[in-house]
Formats: sequence, structure tokens, C-alpha cells
Amino acid sequence: SLDDIAHHPDYRWANYIRGVAFQLTQRGLNFPGVDAVVSSTIPGGAGLSSSAALEVGAATTFQTFGNFGLDKVALAQLCQRAENEFVGVKSGIMDQFASALSQADHALLIDCRDLSYRAVPLPTGVVIVVADTMKQRHLAASGYNTRRAECENATMLLAQILGRPLQSLREVSPKEFRRAENQLPPNLAKRARHVLSENERVLKAADAAKKPDVKAFGQLMYESQASLRDDYEVSCAELDLMVEIARQQQGCYGARLTGAGFGGATVNLVRERDAAEFVNNISRKYKEQTQLDPIVMTVRASAGAGLLQ
Repeated sequence: SLDDIAHHPDYRWANYIRGVAFQLTQRGLNFPGVDAVVSSTIPGGAGLSSSAALEVGAATTFQTFGNFGLDKVALAQLCQRAENEFVGVKSGIMDQFASALSQADHALLIDCRDLSYRAVPLPTGVVIVVADTMKQRHLAASGYNTRRAECENATMLLAQILGRPLQSLREVSPKEFRRAENQLPPNLAKRARHVLSENERVLKAADAAKKPDVKAFGQLMYESQASLRDDYEVSCAELDLMVEIARQQQGCYGARLTGAGFGGATVNLVRERDAAEFVNNISRKYKEQTQLDPIVMTVRASAGAGLLQ
């Protein structure tokens, strides 16, 4: 009932739609009841932002039936609140932003503080291959919240050490961090090091895509995976193995985990003419070593949520 939207204890996926409906009604926006069917071609729980896609898809649907207009940034923010406050996962804005604002054949460079963004053309001649390890992400939600809390604690301690207020880790320069890291607890130092180095890699990746320099882009993916494994500590044996198998394949420029980690999928940048063989090889070799049958598929960057008429 739209008059009493509550968190459902059993139907987990329904809560993402309920949360969006709740946030819309909180804003005073009205829409009629809807009979709907949801289907998906991506594996659930693989770290492929299926929750954000469902939220943004639901918001777009309700907006259409309610005949009201939210700009796409506001829509993404509303869906993030649904996930943070209704579902209870303290996610950032990236997934909802991508689901709402992406352009076909582009990556999206986002400043998560001021919400500025720009589309970055992806290089031609390459495809993205998603490889689901089939390792269930039991710790993903709780692990995400823990990492977020650790980053907030690191920010607070660095502010004390550096003697100035800090809103987030991005305000710490590499030089300042090197001077202060030994004064942080080891786990917080590693989390901060990952965040600071990952921010640098994102900017370098945008430059590499613009040139385009596919090899540099791919190398940054490998470096990101190493940092996610060693400093952020959100990888697992199955993800590490999937990346290592990918690295050995012809035409693979880069690979890294995607999503909150602790299982789920990797994303791989592969030369287009080698993609079919890459998919076959990585599927076979991963199954040989784990007895798990992965889902491996070629995907393309597409536009965000919209109406099909």
C-alpha cells in the first residue's frame, strides 16, 4: 500500500523498490499504484550494481506514471537515500549516478562531493568482459559499512595529526599522508592509502581513456586490484584467481574486482578480436581450479535508465 510503505522482512529485493517509493512520497510526489514485473539479464549479488539499477529503474517508472519531473542528479540522490536509509546499506552515490546518467560507450567521471560529472569516451577496439566468480558476497554489505566507518575514523585522526579540519580523505595530500601514516593504526593507514591512491588512479584512467591509451588504462585496473586486495582488503581468493587467470590471456589489458568485494565479479578490459577466446579460456580455467562454474559475458557501456516506447 502506498499509504503505509514499510521495510519487508522477507522479500529482500522488494525493499529497493519500496525504498524509492517511500522517498518519493516523503518529497510529496504522488503516483498511482503499479502492477509490475522485474526481470534482469545480469547475475544478482555479483557486485554489478543491480540494486542501484533497480532503484533508478523504479524511480524512472514511478516518475513516468506520476507525470512529475526530477532531474537525473536529484533522482540519483533520492535512490541513494533509499538504499542508505530504507535498505540500510551506506552506499555512496556512484552506482545510482551511473544508472541514471551514463552515456553509451562512455565511462562516467564523478566528483562525489560536488556531484559534477563528465562522460569519458571509452577506447574503441576493446570490450568489457564481466566474470562472476559465483562466490557469494556474504560480507559485502557489512564489509562496505565497516570500510566506510574506517575511512571516517582515519579522516578524524588525520585531522588531529595534521592540525586542521578535514571533511574527507581526499583533502590529504600524498606528502601529508606519508608524514602521518605511521601515526595511524595499521588498518586505518591501509584504508586511507587505498582511497588516496585510487583517487589518483581514477584521474589517470580518465586521461588514458581520452588519449586513448588502452595499455595504461588496463595497467591502472591491475594496480587498483592490488590496492583493493592489500590495502582495502575487500578481495578474496576467488577474485584474486579470476584476475590472475585474466592477466595470462591474450588481449587482456586489465582486470579488477567490481562492487563491494568479498566475492562477486571482476571486470576485464579485453581486445575485441580476442574476446570470444578470452571468455572461453577464463571460464574453463577458473572452473578447473575451483569447481565453480562462472558466468562470463561480454558487455558494453550503455545509456542510463530511460523509457522504451
